[in-house]
Amino acid sequence: MLTVDFSRFPIEPGEQVLDLGCGFGRHAFEAFRRGAHVVAVDRSTDEVAQVTAMFRAMAAEGEGPAGNLARAVRADLLSLPFPDASFDVVMASEVLEHIPADEMAMAEIARVVRPGGRVAVTVPRYWPERVCWALSREYHDVAGGHVRIYRGDELASRLRRAGLEPNGSHHAHALHSPYWWLNCALGRQSLPSRAYNQILVWDIMRKPLVTRVTEQLLNPVLGKSLVMYAEKPASAGAVSVAA
Repeated sequence: MLTVDFSRFPIEPGEQVLDLGCGFGRHAFEAFRRGAHVVAVDRSTDEVAQVTAMFRAMAAEGEGPAGNLARAVRADLLSLPFPDASFDVVMASEVLEHIPADEMAMAEIARVVRPGGRVAVTVPRYWPERVCWALSREYHDVAGGHVRIYRGDELASRLRRAGLEPNGSHHAHALHSPYWWLNCALGRQSLPSRAYNQILVWDIMRKPLVTRVTEQLLNPVLGKSLVMYAEKPASAGAVSVAA
């Protein structure tokens, strides 16, 4: 299930792509399939190991161009182990809401993307996320949980302060908002939550036309995720990160 829309954010063959907070690799794998050299970063040792194994399997099956780099690295987004201007594209999906020093993280993103390079950032949308926080303290008040809720204009302002210029946005995953509200109100193991989860699994696996059209129609109003795209100005130099 992709949050970044690659029809709006195309990846070109041969580009250097960094996927931050990669989780189990959904965006990193898609970038590799599209012909990019990909580095996936996460703090979780288990997730880095699983993404590494999947990259190897994809390479063996010819799902990416022969000879293209695809690797996973355990690292901290606040101190990335890459030189300035190392990547053509940087993606950070559903990660900034977990980081207290999010402006430092955005500055690191701006540092490692090349001038003229592209960035995609996704975070939970303000009002569906606010409902989750109101329904359940446990939803966000846990170690490693969400520490803030972004408004769209606030996210854009923070990206600009980091040296990136937002140039488009949209919302995604409208069908997932009710699922999280059910989880927060009734618990993940409740009958309504489990039943709705089965619908989402069916949708992800089968991609039936009825749910795809319904979600596209509902995304502007109900979309769970805010997806924002930005560029680093071609004349930009390196962005320094405060210690």
